[in-house]
Amino acid sequence: MAIATQAPYQRVKHFLKQGLARGRWAPGALMPSEAELVARFAVSRMTVNRALKELQAEGLVERVQGVGTFARSLHAVSSTLTIADVHEEILARGHTHEARVHLAREEEASAAVAAKLALAPGALVYHTRIVHLENGVPLQCEDRWVNPAECPAYLQHDFTQVTPTQVLFANTQLWRAAYHIEATRPSRTEARLLEIPGDAPCLVVVRRTFSRSAPITLVRLVHPGDRYMLQGEFTP
Repeated sequence: MAIATQAPYQRVKHFLKQGLARGRWAPGALMPSEAELVARFAVSRMTVNRALKELQAEGLVERVQGVGTFARSLHAVSSTLTIADVHEEILARGHTHEARVHLAREEEASAAVAAKLALAPGALVYHTRIVHLENGVPLQCEDRWVNPAECPAYLQHDFTQVTPTQVLFANTQLWRAAYHIEATRPSRTEARLLEIPGDAPCLVVVRRTFSRSAPITLVRLVHPGDRYMLQGEFTP
């Protein structure tokens, strides 16, 4: 089922992101407080906190506990690659997002997955495999493993209604992320789920996120090369 409306935290995030893009807050300037944003948008403090956490994860703001939120300098923003939630990307284009859940279970981690999540081989992890569609066409195959200690309720969510990225932003304390990007062929399973030939070129992003104490998630995002373009914009 498609997600048709913008969530409250997204309205807050959009307001702040647009303000940053237009230079409303100079680099290093103090931005609106959580209390001001709560009053302006008539939302909860948790909703505002989620919007600010996402902006911080994207490298657009700095948050200092007990002081406030500050706009980051332009050189910091320009050096940050932002990989947005696929649902938000699709909605921003005015298109319809749909998620097909092919796998959502608890399983024993392989040695490779366990190493990436700093777990013992065979430790239990949460595993989801979801295909995201844009206007009915498969755009991304998302294969994700989650450390249960970092997000115990992960599998309780309906991933046709909310994306894993949204769940993890709302329920974990994101501290940093590491990723690599490559052009390669899909696996046999990925080709079948994306409805593309096995030799079709794909853009593959592998990303890990971390809390202060442990890895949160490992995800492999596969996009058909002729359906997806990674892009951004920077104004000095």
